[in-house]
Amino acid sequence: MASNDISPSLEILVQGPDGFCLWNGPPFNNGEPGVKLEKVTCASAKFSENGSRLLVMKSNSLISIYDCTSSKEIRSFEIPNVTAATLSPCGSYLQTFQKSSTPQEKNVTLWKIETGHPVHQHFQKSMTKTTWPSIQFSSNEAVACRLATNEIQFFDVGDFAKGIVHRLRVPGIAAFKLAWSPGSHVAAFVPESKGIPASVQIFAWGNDSQSQPIARRSFFRCSTVQLNWNQGSTGLLVVVQSDVDKTNQSYYGESKLNYLTTDGTHEGLVPLGKEGPVHDVRWSYSGSEFAVVYGFMPAKATLFDKKCNPLLELGTGPYNTIRWNPKGKFLCLAGFGNLPGDMVFWDYIDRKQLGTTKAEWSVTSEWSPDGCYFMTATTAPRLQVDNGIKIFHYNGSLYFKKMFDKLFQADWKPESPDRFGDIAELIKSVESVKIDDKAKGQAPKSTQASSKTTSATTAQKPAAYRPPHAKSAAAVQAELFGGSPAEALSKNALRNKKKREKQKEKKAADGTSAANGSW
Repeated sequence: MASNDISPSLEILVQGPDGFCLWNGPPFNNGEPGVKLEKVTCASAKFSENGSRLLVMKSNSLISIYDCTSSKEIRSFEIPNVTAATLSPCGSYLQTFQKSSTPQEKNVTLWKIETGHPVHQHFQKSMTKTTWPSIQFSSNEAVACRLATNEIQFFDVGDFAKGIVHRLRVPGIAAFKLAWSPGSHVAAFVPESKGIPASVQIFAWGNDSQSQPIARRSFFRCSTVQLNWNQGSTGLLVVVQSDVDKTNQSYYGESKLNYLTTDGTHEGLVPLGKEGPVHDVRWSYSGSEFAVVYGFMPAKATLFDKKCNPLLELGTGPYNTIRWNPKGKFLCLAGFGNLPGDMVFWDYIDRKQLGTTKAEWSVTSEWSPDGCYFMTATTAPRLQVDNGIKIFHYNGSLYFKKMFDKLFQADWKPESPDRFGDIAELIKSVESVKIDDKAKGQAPKSTQASSKTTSATTAQKPAAYRPPHAKSAAAVQAELFGGSPAEALSKNALRNKKKREKQKEKKAADGTSAANGSW
């Protein structure tokens, strides 16, 4: 980042039952966030990928577009029966999906936000996770394409009125993924059919030989796939999921992780060191390495380079989530969903663990764009109680916590990590803010001494009663989540255990002495 550039301020979108508002992100003044945009009534809200625009669905027929710099509404669209809407990566286009009664009715529309006019329309029978958004863009919106029957159709982004300018024929194609940055390649998934195995193929966009795949991987027992391109569009990670596990080890089926490169140097399985499902796989922001959480609980986590060589083992535990820091130095390994919420923060450059903490019942989690903070949120409708936001420092120490009666969404406003300074300098600035806060909140020594004596004289809270079966339950939990069953025992239980051991030793000694006396 240039020295004369000013780093943008962090912002957080918070949505509740009454609508959304925009907070000024950390560091907070006096420990509380400031409000940049007061509450706006809406059903949902979502930023564009570069954070320049904000899409707000106010009803099933009214959509508003906000400019994120001024926080003002710049365009509104009145579209009846809208069931889904999304922005293009740079916020230039709005894509909407409407309920359709007849195939003649074109229910997918691409709108130019600058003019408010539609630039393309087509019919789509249904909307699923694999088919929405219908039109995929590259990160700079230089390439746009969509899935059709047995082919991928490409548009002229400069003039959508020209319609389809190229067709890539892929018989039986069910899903595809355009490379993100740059949009130089496209991956196509063809499911199993009549004894022919499923396959993932990579095609080059813009070459004369683009009708032939430059990489291909086939596999049996495949129901669905997840396609993950890296930054630079040189590698593709493919999570192959089967609904049935033939080994009967998992009720949820089995999954395998495959890796393909655009230069043909690697086409095969990623060598994972433990049996079990692939819980999460993520590319780093540089695209030079990726991390995988895999295996039956306690799961294992490993970092790999672009050649599939292991770089770092992150250990085992109750984990199913990995989040890379956008500034390329830290990562968070966590266990959310039906797991206890353990989080481990790593400096993977220096290969050391920074800290551990917990964020129980978290539904969403993400690093701030500057890489200094990590936010988790417990939201409805996934969880109807204990809704709230937690913000942690890069090392796992808690910075901010706020509870809500009902919280639907909490998201960082996207920003390019390049717009912020070096992560080491940012950390120093954060540390200086923490020191200042401690100095302001520091009490006189006499007050601290009196509080210590008061706490010392306060009666210790008795341990909670634990029924006998809870001891075996703690042992089972420790076996699953990698802990020690002794840690789960209370002080009283440990004391009783030692008493029983001493009694056994005494009885054994008495028995020995009696035996000697009889001789």
